[in-house]
Amino acid sequence: MPIRLRKPSCVVRCACVADLDDLCELEQQVFANDRMSRRSLRHFLVAASAAVLVVEHDGRIGGCAVVLFRPNSLIARLYSIAVAPRSAGRGLGPALLAAAEGAALAKRRKTLRLEVHVRNHRAIARYRKAGYQQFGRLVKYYADNGDALRFEKQLARPKSPNRRA
Repeated sequence: MPIRLRKPSCVVRCACVADLDDLCELEQQVFANDRMSRRSLRHFLVAASAAVLVVEHDGRIGGCAVVLFRPNSLIARLYSIAVAPRSAGRGLGPALLAAAEGAALAKRRKTLRLEVHVRNHRAIARYRKAGYQQFGRLVKYYADNGDALRFEKQLARPKSPNRRA
């Protein structure tokens, strides 16, 4: 089921295997360490336990988010989110984050969790602005021995106009 958000000149959609080359290129552009391999990306594209979302901007993939789902868990994990440097500052990150939350809700998850490098101040600010709360820290989590901050957000379905509060 495609998850679609619209912003001026961008569309978020579910990725497909045909996007694999572009996703690998995006990983190379965005991450110096801790990149997903081509094999991992291919696995996530076809796995029922994952949702891979891409945002198209100016006719090209401008970003990607990978959300993981464990069986019998009410918690989804935002495994990765990336925006191409050429597309930065255009609202693609927030669009992907909202789509990731939508994907988690579609799978009936109540919470979305993520890890972020302690030095990624821009992403940390984005998560806080979107309502995420820090709940932990993982020491030497990344390949560069950097710590990860753990964040989570309780997700809520939008209330129907016909439902009583």
